[in-house]
Amino acid sequence: MFHLFLHFLVPLVIAWVFFRDDWQKALLIMMLTMLVDVDHLLATPIYDPLRCSIGFHPLHQLPLVFAYIAMCFVKPMRLIGIGLVIHMALDSIDCKVNLGVWFM
Repeated sequence: MFHLFLHFLVPLVIAWVFFRDDWQKALLIMMLTMLVDVDHLLATPIYDPLRCSIGFHPLHQLPLVFAYIAMCFVKPMRLIGIGLVIHMALDSIDCKVNLGVWFM
């Protein structure tokens, strides 16, 4: 449950600290990137607390993570990229905590 809370808290802090002039818009965009978890619907079971998302789900593959990082440097896609990188980083930390690995 703490992991899910971090998916809201970290974007909120990033929006507030770095995008203060328009933090609500920044937060909304970053929260919408959490829809990347739609790929969990392709797995059986949909949620497994002992499964590492990174490297398992289609939108959580390492080549895409590098694309998400690149998006952070393209101004029109910056907030989307930041949201996706936050999401992947938190999922990777969850893998490390639960399974002892950063990605599968």
